[in-house]
Amino acid sequence: MMAQPQPPRPTPAELEILRSLWKHGPSTVREVQERLDALRPTGHTTVLLLRATSLDKGLVKRNESERAHVYTATAPEEATQKQLVRDLVDRAFGGSASRRTRGRRRVTRTLGWTV
Repeated sequence: MMAQPQPPRPTPAELEILRSLWKHGPSTVREVQERLDALRPTGHTTVLLLRATSLDKGLVKRNESERAHVYTATAPEEATQKQLVRDLVDRAFGGSASRRTRGRRRVTRTLGWTV
């Protein structure tokens, strides 16, 4: 059985957009920008660009039925968190398959996740 391809890893800025979508649900670019701006100044065009790359990477999907397009995260928050943790463990223990496996087991057990 072939492993399913992993979705692209979000950049830190893309992850901020995903966090907003996970917390508040489907949102327009303006809504996401206002939420991010409350945390730190973020220009509308910056969010537009990040949204475009997130859409191209398959991290978000767009509903075009309204005048203002509404965006939704494509993967659940926990699935993305697991992917990021797996990636970190793989990079931390990259030289050895057995060390990588042990590292993943320790992290998933600590976080209470199933693999």
